Amino acid sequence: MKTGDRPQAHEPGPVPSIDWYFDFVSPYSYLQCERLAKFPARINPQPLVFAGLLKHWGHKGPAEMPSKRTFIYRQVQWLAARDGVAMRFPPRHPFNPIRALRLAIAMGSSYEAVRMIFRHIWRDGDAVDVEDGFARLCGKLGAGDAEALISTPVVKQALIDNGQRAIEHGVFGVPTLRIDGELFWGYDATDMALDYLGNPERFLSEEMKRVDALPVGVTRT
Repeated sequence: MKTGDRPQAHEPGPVPSIDWYFDFVSPYSYLQCERLAKFPARINPQPLVFAGLLKHWGHKGPAEMPSKRTFIYRQVQWLAARDGVAMRFPPRHPFNPIRALRLAIAMGSSYEAVRMIFRHIWRDGDAVDVEDGFARLCGKLGAGDAEALISTPVVKQALIDNGQRAIEHGVFGVPTLRIDGELFWGYDATDMALDYLGNPERFLSEEMKRVDALPVGVTRT
């Protein structure tokens, strides 16, 4: 390069698009939701029923094991304090998230609406599985006649389709970020997903390829 020459500026590439699978029943999904506001990507929220994933893969939910339930609740509170995220558990957990999930879809599955629902549950500690709590949520969203909105066949089918599509992609838990067909599961994989966006070549190493094809040594009977 000659003296005085400057490197040519590169045109910015397209903003990456990320499918984000979550359920409002998941506190880890709430924590990730707060991080996604600053993600260098376009987020496509995909509300789904976590219980459907558990049934498909034959897993127990974390809250179905008493000692794990206690640990998870304590860990979530610790993570929120560590990361400076306001958090207050709702009155009951687990709770039925179906109406909240359908409401998110009825509101266009926008990140803003999804974050408002998450904050209603996990920041304000309010309910969505009882009438007064759900009514307060609808008021925050400005969702008039919410029952009619969430009862349409289109909304109900969209929630089912999200779950089926997630299973087809291999999603087994929430939250999960899907980027270029790669899955990043759990709140603790948020930094891994960020690294993939900035350094995808790191995930093409020979050792990464080796572990992808690692043979199974023993199976549980």
